[in-house]
Amino acid sequence: MSAGPRLALPWRVLVVSVGAVLVWLLVGALLDGDYDRPTHEARAILTTVLVVPLVVAARRLLDRRPWTGLGLPSLRTGWRRLLLGMACWLIPAAAGFALCLGFGWVEIRLRTSAAHALGVAALLVVLVFLYEALPEELVFRGYLQRNLATRLPAWQAVLGQSVLFTLFGFLVGAATSPDRLLLFFVFALLLGGFRVATGDIWAGIGFHVAFQAVAQLFGDVSAVFDVTGSGVLGLVALGAIPFTFGRAAVQRLHRDRLSWQAREPEPTG
Repeated sequence: MSAGPRLALPWRVLVVSVGAVLVWLLVGALLDGDYDRPTHEARAILTTVLVVPLVVAARRLLDRRPWTGLGLPSLRTGWRRLLLGMACWLIPAAAGFALCLGFGWVEIRLRTSAAHALGVAALLVVLVFLYEALPEELVFRGYLQRNLATRLPAWQAVLGQSVLFTLFGFLVGAATSPDRLLLFFVFALLLGGFRVATGDIWAGIGFHVAFQAVAQLFGDVSAVFDVTGSGVLGLVALGAIPFTFGRAAVQRLHRDRLSWQAREPEPTG
């Protein structure tokens, strides 16, 4: 697609940000009520079905630029970074779990069979990918961060999309308390750094999937584990340790590419 006249950057950012909020609000309104697995599955599928065309249309009609600029190459190209992102959360998180259990800060008891727990975990990976990781990364670290990075240094683009992601979390009702708002902001900074370091959003998707799937698996929703000391588990094993070491690992592995002052040129063909 050749370059041509297009909507100004602030308007493009506003349209896609508002569109994302409306998608999540619409999905929530259509599939409201108490949690159950079929509803979770329907929300996940519908969210991806709505968000991907939104970003495709925005890239084609508002940006008038090719899809390649959004940092989502095919899985054939991106699977290694997807697994890297997952490993960068799972390995330090495992150390965090061991630390919490070893010092007696946390107690975990399996409510069901191991086979059932594995089945729930596998399903959660798919649902998190469709409901949170793919659509959120595509909108915020893909579309919005990329557009901001054509005009701003990388660190400012990361900061900008982090503010937008936190506002999104507040508006859709996922981040209404100070601790949740802080989590959204820090998480977006981390994933934005992954985008800068690797050049695409696959590592961020992998990290996002691992974090959300495990957090939900050990939360109340899955009904698989009884956890005593869930606050400590969330802070130490799910958050502080994997966030810190995961970020360091990705940036060290891609340190030759990482530049916080760089801007990303727009492809025109």
